[in-house]
Amino acid sequence: MRLPKYQLKSGERLSSYEFISEGPKGLIKKRIQFTLINKEEIYNLGFGDVDEQTNEFYDLVVSNNGDSEKVLATVISAVYAFCDMHPNAWVFATGSTASRNRLYQIGISKYIHEIKEDFDVYGQTEIDWEEFQLGRNYLGFLVQRKNKIS
Repeated sequence: MRLPKYQLKSGERLSSYEFISEGPKGLIKKRIQFTLINKEEIYNLGFGDVDEQTNEFYDLVVSNNGDSEKVLATVISAVYAFCDMHPNAWVFATGSTASRNRLYQIGISKYIHEIKEDFDVYGQTEIDWEEFQLGRNYLGFLVQRKNKIS
């Protein structure tokens, strides 16, 4: 995706990334964290604002810093970087609230054709997983980098 994004700073194992959101509410430190959730190399994507005092991040904070597209592009670039280092990884994401999940779905839907060039994308229904389809509502999302033969 060729959208403006923030510069990422990564941890040693490339499972944690941080960046600074810049907007009308000032500079807000954000963190993206990939956490292994089972043996099949499924990782949860956690994302939120960092509390400078505790260094913890919180996914329920609503920053409204006017840069949501740039933040989304930055999160997607972290997924690319993580999957480059973990080529067999599946990345699971869901919103911490229904409205945030809807925001994620809108972002995925808007760029689905570009995302599908590099990733297999699935949506979680009440019953099972299915290939992501526009116009469907999902409870969560699962992506895996496609194996490209050079």
